[in-house]
Amino acid sequence: MSTLTIEALRSGLVESVHAVSVAVVDTEGTLVAQAGDPGRFTWWRSAAKPFQALPLVQDGAADHYGFGPRELALACGSNSSEPMHRALAASMLRACGCEEHQLACGPHPPLSLAVADEALRAGVVITPRWSNCSGKHAGMLALARHHGWATQGYERAGHPVQERALTEVLRWTSQSRDAVRLGVDGCTAVCFALSLRAMATSYARFGISTEPAARRLREAMVAHPEMVAGTGRPCTDIMTAARGAVVVKVGADGIYCAALPALGLGVALKVEDGDGRCSPPALLSVLRQVAERRGLSLPLPGLGHHEAPVQRTTRGEPVGELRATGALRFH
Repeated sequence: MSTLTIEALRSGLVESVHAVSVAVVDTEGTLVAQAGDPGRFTWWRSAAKPFQALPLVQDGAADHYGFGPRELALACGSNSSEPMHRALAASMLRACGCEEHQLACGPHPPLSLAVADEALRAGVVITPRWSNCSGKHAGMLALARHHGWATQGYERAGHPVQERALTEVLRWTSQSRDAVRLGVDGCTAVCFALSLRAMATSYARFGISTEPAARRLREAMVAHPEMVAGTGRPCTDIMTAARGAVVVKVGADGIYCAALPALGLGVALKVEDGDGRCSPPALLSVLRQVAERRGLSLPLPGLGHHEAPVQRTTRGEPVGELRATGALRFH
């Protein structure tokens, strides 16, 4: 079995080792490369957001409420709660006649440590608009309003909003309803459990799709990566550096997915112990290995801090790093 691991070093000694399972597939779901268990069945978490956002565009709600590329990128993203993210989420709510209290996502500390520290120092009361999922939920509320569906309970399994999202997940992954397990995500909306191989298949298709809704979402993510994550975050930095050569989306608990449009390939990985620190260096290692094997020039400058993140003391002094080791097995 091919292995890919992330080693955490402290003062030159390997302190912990984190195994990574990877599936790299084409649009038919055929395995091109793998590490660990490419069939690993797990929760897709926020890496599913582009597919949850598809009905917003397909059903005409995005156009009806005037949502452009920035709004669509936010709907696909896990934002950092920066002022631009909070303002855009609020604008989306106003456009569809909703208010912040209708957001089912609960408040949480911002994913950006800088934003979280600033909010703490200022004594800010964190509200649902600060959720990293505010764009997704604002989009779901807009979809409900557009169809005349009840906004109450829009996040729950069985609501028409969630049924539309599930339909798209099944279509893009080519999974039967019985093959996908439904659960509750951290933001209270429905989340989906399926295999890494199925996740990767959907991204391979998303990367080259000519369907208008998929193309608009893909182009929005590439054009506005700052709305997909935020300042200094891996999704934003990788897509900014790649200039359209890759579309990426992180998920909680060690999930990362990517599309390589020029190769028609999709990637899905899971850090087995769920350590989210390890998923960016794992993804970058996979992307570089696939690009080298397939002869693809993949410009990813200035990403050393994501490829080998420095581990620091509480006073900010460097004490170690994370590093990827091992290789994919290509078919």
